[in-house]
Amino acid sequence: MSQSVIDIEAYLHTHEQLKQAIEGLSENQLKWKASAEQWSVTEVLSHLADHNIVVSFRIRELLSGSAAQLPAFKQDPWVSSARANESSADDILDVFRALLVFNSQLFRRLTGEDWSKSGVNFKGETVTLEQAVQAFINHVQTHLRQIERIKQALPQKETSK
Repeated sequence: MSQSVIDIEAYLHTHEQLKQAIEGLSENQLKWKASAEQWSVTEVLSHLADHNIVVSFRIRELLSGSAAQLPAFKQDPWVSSARANESSADDILDVFRALLVFNSQLFRRLTGEDWSKSGVNFKGETVTLEQAVQAFINHVQTHLRQIERIKQALPQKETSK
């Protein structure tokens, strides 16, 4: 039986929060960019799916006791090289949710000792599994605020679905 130290429901709820954040946005609105250097809502979602992939790997590295440094990734090149803005927000969110569900099934099997396992991140800091998962939840919250800022900046003449 799991001795989870994180709120697994809060972890899973990040998917619903993202779905609610984009509710009613048209494809044009999802792909709109304030400038070439800034991300669209779709690109933010793609970044979060990428981040979820990386965190899923980090989780397994921590649990395995690997001495390898936890990987970082270059978010802007990942988003641009994947041509993320050509993707479907719904497809991206399906992948995001699948990773959440898969990881949450793992979380439910972990012991308190597992949650305390640690490794060294790309900044040279020691992080526990608990900290890594909580940081992911917090990271999604940061990008939910970014999505709200993008929505506020959308041209007013654009209509939603």
